[in-house]
Amino acid sequence: MRRVIAAALLLAAAACSTAPAQPAAQSASESAADPGTIAWGPCTDLKRPGGEPPARQDPSVRCGKLAVPLDYARPDGDKLDLALIKVPANGKEPRLGSMVFNFGGPGASGVDTLDQAAKALTTLRARYDLISFDPRGVERSAGVRCGDGAEMDKFTSLDTLPPNDRTHQENAAANKEFASLCQQNSGKILPYVGTVNAARDMDRIRTAVGDAKLNYVGMSYGTQLGGVYATLFPKNVGRMVLDAPLDPKVSFEERTLAQTRGFQQAYESFLRSCVKTTSCDVGKDQAGADANVEKLMNQLAAKPLQVNGRPLTQGLASTGVAAALYSELTWPFLEQALGEALKGRGDALMYLADSYTGRSQDGSYSTQMTSFPAITCVDSAERPDEAALRRTEAAALKISPLFGSEGSGGLCRVWPAKGSNEARHVDATGSAPIMVVGGKGDPATPYEWAPKLTAQLKTATLVTYEGEGHGAYLSGSKCIQGLVDGYLIDGKMPQKGTTCPAA
Repeated sequence: MRRVIAAALLLAAAACSTAPAQPAAQSASESAADPGTIAWGPCTDLKRPGGEPPARQDPSVRCGKLAVPLDYARPDGDKLDLALIKVPANGKEPRLGSMVFNFGGPGASGVDTLDQAAKALTTLRARYDLISFDPRGVERSAGVRCGDGAEMDKFTSLDTLPPNDRTHQENAAANKEFASLCQQNSGKILPYVGTVNAARDMDRIRTAVGDAKLNYVGMSYGTQLGGVYATLFPKNVGRMVLDAPLDPKVSFEERTLAQTRGFQQAYESFLRSCVKTTSCDVGKDQAGADANVEKLMNQLAAKPLQVNGRPLTQGLASTGVAAALYSELTWPFLEQALGEALKGRGDALMYLADSYTGRSQDGSYSTQMTSFPAITCVDSAERPDEAALRRTEAAALKISPLFGSEGSGGLCRVWPAKGSNEARHVDATGSAPIMVVGGKGDPATPYEWAPKLTAQLKTATLVTYEGEGHGAYLSGSKCIQGLVDGYLIDGKMPQKGTTCPAA
């Protein structure tokens, strides 16, 4: 996990000595030049997380493609086909337009996720066409590929413990091999997968669906994408909600430590919840349960468990633990998975890890693990040296022996495409009001980032959620859902300082 979740946010690096200029705002006419059209048709290749086909599909759902410039500096040059999905509005009241979603990552497939999430968006669907897309470099939109299933298995199973020279050397060699495979398989697109270009793509989508303004819900990484869009196209912003926000200004090292704290706090909350019951499979008390998990991870580092011919390594096991901490709803399954692993069975932990890394039962992978670093490394000019990696790892391990590591700074250090800090500076001055939603118990995007992004945008209002989990809008909180839907449908922005209790 520490390689995976860290890939976007746990990068160790020294801050660059010079700050680049902010992205220049563009006019609607610049973006709309030759926006193209979308040919909608039946969806034929939708998948659930884990790569399995959906159990059922709404027959009204449509998929399509939109051609956009590979390089916006050469708009008449090579094109890239963006994959889109539309869940049509089905209410009796007048349609308000389209609502575009980005569910995070970077690297999550919006096409697959919206198909699954639409059932929880019935209020919005009554008034909006729900639209999402695979951002450039993701899955169907020229997805970045970095090796076959066996090569991806090798990369995702790497251990981070013990933090000694051998582990560091193995990870450094694996990073070089992985980056080389990405260049071999996807070298043409790697320089162009960053968030600034994805924001330009979203304005093409807005124009192609016939909306004067972009109505948008961005979650996790989607908050950075939304912030960059509002910076580039402030006059084109309609109703925008940014849930589980990132602070794009923090250095990689700062992000590493903040997120390590977030996952450790969520892990401790899980343990407290577990041991309150009389049947906690992890331990009788919090200290004992924590010690049992630490012992398990050390054992897996020395000798992995075999799961259907695959080794459950310490790296995969910690990925599985982290995956289950994103939502309280998966805590019972995490208890079961850890309890079984403590007894010598690793199937459930492996399942959690595979769901996170995008590995299907047939051994193939989605682009989740490959587009993740591709976008992250292009979105920053920071490239950590060895001293920065070791300093960050040492500080992170003090916070959490389970989740602390160097992050993915070593991978960006050898990445074959240059990085730019353009996407790290946001200022939405001149835009319509933006709602930011931050969760106090969010492990992946710590709450401290929410007020920071709100201040940087200059046109935003922060709503606080007191509960656990990554993201508040789809957490089950009726308070948050009511506020968000009320803004997106009726334009009613909550008052400054609004707080919702845990669900």
